[in-house]
Amino acid sequence: MRYLSTSSEQQAHMLKALGLHSAEDLLTSIPETIRLRSPLDLPPALSEPELLARFAELEAGNAPRILSFLGAGVNQHFIPLVIDSLCSRGEFLTSYTPYQAEISQGTLQAVFEFQTFICQLTGMEISNASMYDGSSALAEGVLMARRISRRRRVLVAGTVHPEYRAVVDTVTRHQDLTIQTVDHGGDGRLDPAELETRLGEDVGALVVQSPNFLGNLESLDVLADLCRQKGVLLVVNIAELLSLGIVRSPGSAGADIVCGEAQSLGISPGFGGPHVGFLATREKFVRNLPGRLVGQTVDRHGQRGYVLTLATREQHIRREKATSNICTNQNLTALMVTLFCSLLGRKGLRELAIQNVSKVQYGLAALRKLPVEILFEGPRFNEFVLRLNRPYEEVAERFHAAGVVPGLPLGQYDPRLGNALLVSITETKSKQDIDRLVELVKAAA
Repeated sequence: MRYLSTSSEQQAHMLKALGLHSAEDLLTSIPETIRLRSPLDLPPALSEPELLARFAELEAGNAPRILSFLGAGVNQHFIPLVIDSLCSRGEFLTSYTPYQAEISQGTLQAVFEFQTFICQLTGMEISNASMYDGSSALAEGVLMARRISRRRRVLVAGTVHPEYRAVVDTVTRHQDLTIQTVDHGGDGRLDPAELETRLGEDVGALVVQSPNFLGNLESLDVLADLCRQKGVLLVVNIAELLSLGIVRSPGSAGADIVCGEAQSLGISPGFGGPHVGFLATREKFVRNLPGRLVGQTVDRHGQRGYVLTLATREQHIRREKATSNICTNQNLTALMVTLFCSLLGRKGLRELAIQNVSKVQYGLAALRKLPVEILFEGPRFNEFVLRLNRPYEEVAERFHAAGVVPGLPLGQYDPRLGNALLVSITETKSKQDIDRLVELVKAAA
């Protein structure tokens, strides 16, 4: 049933037509003895996240609730319900970048706003209209750095998500590129002294991730200084874009290209997708930017308008001059990010980011009292590495029976991290959820 709102003037007009003075006169047929003359005895109002959590509790009576602390680039975050409502409107029903600006102003404006939000968050000057996902965005960022630097060697930090690195290896396999991995130090971050010995004159770019795959924040300003001294481009990958609600932007630290995944801003984990990648850079590199780019202009009447600019089509006449093979943008999921940023604003994003940091610290304080080890101590956002005192396979059944996924086993990516889990705690986890995880870890230990 549709809800049709009415103004006070319309209500007064209807009452006058009925010969009544107020809405109370509509209720005279109800006996006075059963009329409610005081406010309903209701509990205090709940915020939307609290109300959804309450519904989840009620739902748990029908089916067990799975409490997941998985992260690694796909995290559970609060998503306002209004996003689903707005992005489902027929006006936005396209997954393709519109070429006909005269009939697509609304969609083009939404994409332009997405680009604006990405620039504000990353501290960069230019953003494209979005990429397919975070891993392909990183691969495109590496290819872009190759075109700019004209150097064939690229150093990639070992703390970049291993699946992202696999995509980079696949995409660049038949390019004139040599990809080399730089291992992390004892604190789970790149060692600047070790890195300095690897930055030769044939290195075109250094690729880092922050927060990195181990949950730690890299010292981007130090790395940027080293790269600048050697004429090397700094490519920063971000798999958890919400972190920029509180962490210093890569652009202000000196990054040249910033790319990654924007799933944490209003997009459901969705069993791994579809999500949306982003790629931003400095204006001087705009001609090497892959994908679509929406620009703002004015028409002959002086009215603001939006158009695809610079590279408006993917069918490049000279293929060797093409900046990428991406033919469109992730329009629907990019719209979700735009709506999320518009709804929460600067203060809302910061508040969500602070909640992530605070809840991780609460969980860490409790876990440090147990016979387990927290690896790679240092500045972090919402993830950390927890090493159990026995193989996870031996205790996995205990967690699963309790309906808890405690984190991502890291031994599959690095044998040195056997028994270790990557644990993600976001704003969606309550104190009771974190306490439950701690109790299970205690029992397993």
